[in-house]
This record gives sequence, structure tokens and C-alpha cells, in this order.
Amino acid sequence: MYLPEGEHRRVKILVAGPLGVGKTTTIKTLSQIPTLHTDEVMTDAAIGTDDLSLVGMGDKVTTTVAIDFGRLTLPGDRVVLYLYGTPGQRRFLPLWEGIAFGALGALVLVDTRRMRESFEVMDLIEERGLPYAVAVNIFPDSPDYDMPLLRSKLDLAPDTPLVTCDVRQTNSSLNALIQLTAHSISSAGAKTS
Repeated sequence: MYLPEGEHRRVKILVAGPLGVGKTTTIKTLSQIPTLHTDEVMTDAAIGTDDLSLVGMGDKVTTTVAIDFGRLTLPGDRVVLYLYGTPGQRRFLPLWEGIAFGALGALVLVDTRRMRESFEVMDLIEERGLPYAVAVNIFPDSPDYDMPLLRSKLDLAPDTPLVTCDVRQTNSSLNALIQLTAHSISSAGAKTS
């Protein structure tokens, strides 16, 4: 639970996406420490603000109102990833901007049942110049697209990593995080060249 002794490089990673896409679950799956969550019960105040009529939202009763937080120490104990889950609704944009400050990159989660909901999040990340990877979270009733079609539907740049992921499974979530990390390192190298 505690960080090992010695020098560590601390890296901030965002886990972003629209409401109900699996951000909280991703952080719970990856974190080596008990996670921090600021979930609150959704009330009538959300009516007209959060569209719970969207596919996959019928059972949603809570939402993140500030952050999710977890920590993952990479093998070798020299790099520590701080994972910050962002709220998925636009009304939390001022909070989102503060959370994004200093991040190395973002893992954007997408649900193929409602891809349109992800564009706003990707736009926010691109506006801040953050490198990002897209992880398509697989739900039981998700449409299955081949990767070139999915890349086209999401309008992704050719170098933006795109993976499928089951955020409930550690190895699957780690693979998505590895893709983001490799892309972030590559992007940082390109900017210094």
C-alpha cells in the first residue's frame, strides 16, 4: 500500500470519457491501493442535465462528482502512475480542467453503443494538447466494429492508439494503459526533436 523507499517518478494519467462508460471501474481495476471515489446518488436535479435514456444508462444510480483516484507502481518501483478519473458531464468542466493540469496523457473510454457521447471529451483533451489513447470498453450488448471502421467513426488521427478493453479485467485495462504510455512517450519525444 505504501510507496517503496527511494526515488520515484510520479506520472499523472487521466481516465476520461462520458457518463457511465467505465472510468470508476477502470481505476478500481488498476489501482494497487484502496481507491478514492466521489460518487453521489443521482437525484431529480440531474433530470434534463444527464440523459439517462441513453443505451446502457438505465441502471445508473450514482455519478462521479469530483474525481476517482488510484495509484499503480510500475515494475521496478521507479515509476508511479497516479490515475485520475474525471467526471463525464460538461457541467464539471472547470473541475475537469484542474484535474487535467500536469497530466502526461489521457485514456479515453468509449462505448460503441453511444460513440457520439465521446467526441466532447476527445475535443477537450485535444484542445489541451494532451496525447491520448482510446479504449473501447466492451459491454455485453455493444456493437462489434472492426478497428478501421471504428477509427473512422471516431475520426481518430492515424497515430492515436485504439484498443478494445474490458475494464473489469486487470490485464485488459493494463494493455490500454500501456498503449497510452507508449504513445505519450512517443509524443513527448516528437515534441523535443
